[in-house]
Amino acid sequence: MDHCNTSDLLSLEQALTKMLSQVTPMQATEVVPLTHAAGRITASAITSPIAVPPFANSAMDGYAVRCNELSSGLPLPVAGKAFAGAPFKATWPANTCIRIMTGAPIPAGADAVIMQEQAVISEQGVTFNGNVHIGQNTRLAGEDIEQGATVFPAGVKLGAAQLPLLASLGIAEVTVFRTLKVAIFSTGDELQPIGQPLGEGQIYDTNRFAVRLMLQQLGCQIIDLGVIRDDQLALRQAFEQADGVADLVISSGGVSVGEADYTKQMLEELGDIGFWKLAIKPGKPFAFGKLDHAWFCGLPGNPVSAALTFYQLVQPLIAKLSGHSEWHPPLRLKATAATKLKKSPGRLDFQRGIFSTDVNGELEVRTTGHQGSHIFSSFSQGNCFIVLEQERGSVAVGETVEIELFNSLLGG
Repeated sequence: MDHCNTSDLLSLEQALTKMLSQVTPMQATEVVPLTHAAGRITASAITSPIAVPPFANSAMDGYAVRCNELSSGLPLPVAGKAFAGAPFKATWPANTCIRIMTGAPIPAGADAVIMQEQAVISEQGVTFNGNVHIGQNTRLAGEDIEQGATVFPAGVKLGAAQLPLLASLGIAEVTVFRTLKVAIFSTGDELQPIGQPLGEGQIYDTNRFAVRLMLQQLGCQIIDLGVIRDDQLALRQAFEQADGVADLVISSGGVSVGEADYTKQMLEELGDIGFWKLAIKPGKPFAFGKLDHAWFCGLPGNPVSAALTFYQLVQPLIAKLSGHSEWHPPLRLKATAATKLKKSPGRLDFQRGIFSTDVNGELEVRTTGHQGSHIFSSFSQGNCFIVLEQERGSVAVGETVEIELFNSLLGG
């Protein structure tokens, strides 16, 4: 049983509301070339300098015609040709047609394009099968995007779906928010940098490595202060250094109630604590507050807890600080439990799971196995969180549960 007292713990929703209501997006902006804008957030609306398409053009290979000249049913001689990049510019005689290719400008006076599959060619000219109507197989100027129309509002993250569109409009540079500066460090005498031999009682500092990887995906500028030992003076210096250079400070470890956990004490001395205990599992000891200049998030020391709290709390916080107003929480769906899930009432539980479809095409989910907060392999094995409500107990096979699909931060 989980016998912890939850009366003084914030729910996840309360914590998110408290965090996001306090912070505001940064105001600093910069202009960057389109070639360097991947992952950046638009700081103002982007409008189109041109119409798309810029001129009426053919949607098919075929023949441009004037519909009122088709009523006689007589063959129409071909007066010329129109290609993409090489429009028909000559005088267009009456009762003739123009051979036209896809993307070519519609000749002045033409009001339809008949696809070549409907054309019958003879020595006298071209006759056409099927019905023809005005506007057939033509693309109007500005049909996709009108000149001056808003292409993207402020707050959009630019990527492979957005940047080629801006390039097609001839936009060479964009105004974006300045990259968020995030200082990170881990605390603990037991931590050893990756790649160094372990001493007695030591473990590798995987939390800072995981946080760094997620921050890179979120497009942040990372200031890595390394491992800070369990020493009050060293920790104070780390906080002061981080506060002087960053918009957000993220530490790992030291937010529990252990004898050598100084992070909470330093935060109380150097800033304000918004909260530091949550009714979630894993991840109860998560601290949020404000230093003189930067916001602060203190992640738990256990690897799964650190990753989970970053994913659920720091990720939306960074989105708001960065001005990413189009960010949405990861997708949640209903699924059937394919294995038993052990849980005690008291805290919202994020168990790592593997979702798939059964023989009927319905979603089902099974556990990755042991759910201890030190079992980081559960992330590499899983593809979702199984989100079990705060007061829910253990789950039997066949019960309906909610799952949250991993997004790109965790490989989804």
